[in-house]
Amino acid sequence: MQLYFPQKRQKSGIFRHSYPKPLAAMGRLHHKNRMNGTETIVTTPETHSDAIEWRISDTLVDYPDALDFMERRAADIRDGNAPETVWLLEHPPLYTAGTSAEDAELLDAARFPVYQTGRGGRYTYHGPGQRVAYVMLDLKKRGGDVRKYVHDLEEWVIRTLMGFNVIGERRDGRVGIWVRRGAPSNPITREDKIAAIGVRIRRWVTFHGISINVEPDLEHFSGIVPCGIDEHGVTSLWDLGVTATMPDVDNQLRQSFQDVFGA
Repeated sequence: MQLYFPQKRQKSGIFRHSYPKPLAAMGRLHHKNRMNGTETIVTTPETHSDAIEWRISDTLVDYPDALDFMERRAADIRDGNAPETVWLLEHPPLYTAGTSAEDAELLDAARFPVYQTGRGGRYTYHGPGQRVAYVMLDLKKRGGDVRKYVHDLEEWVIRTLMGFNVIGERRDGRVGIWVRRGAPSNPITREDKIAAIGVRIRRWVTFHGISINVEPDLEHFSGIVPCGIDEHGVTSLWDLGVTATMPDVDNQLRQSFQDVFGA
């Protein structure tokens, strides 16, 4: 399997951010060895019976391993044997096919591994430098409104990007979150996708979730028609000039999640 590790650059003081609630200060931290790296599990204080478990993997996670964990965790949540969970991770370079994927949208099938998945949507790329957030929530406890859940995922991404002064927007008929490039009156203005959303729900427990392009190799998207949309491009925080680190993004994701989902 070919792996791509994005080159890390010195963070500019112009884009330095400070957050009122560092991730480590928001709960208890547990570390354990996982896949020759570390995994951080963050939980809120034990007095909160409805605590959400946050997991942060510091090494690349193989896609089948992630699917296996989500399946088991979703079943445990449904049976009341595990807390709701948000898992932040990165994958090796790969393509995933959602339930609406069309063969013609896979332009280079030999480039990276391709996985069929039960989430909604079409072809998506995952790889290093992209923050994937798998969300396992019990919608029965949250009103049972699937449309609201998807809207809240979008809002979560939008508020996270806002923390870096990036304006993310929804578009009718287009899945994901988009950013405008250039002034509206400029003839070469365009819109690029910065985040993808794919959801699966089984017996009211969610899995899969969102992905935000922080610093991936954007050329890797050329092997597919991302989400079936070929008239627009893709971008990332670094492509937009925002030199945020992955921990910066994780902190903002945690804070924005609480603002949107209330936990």
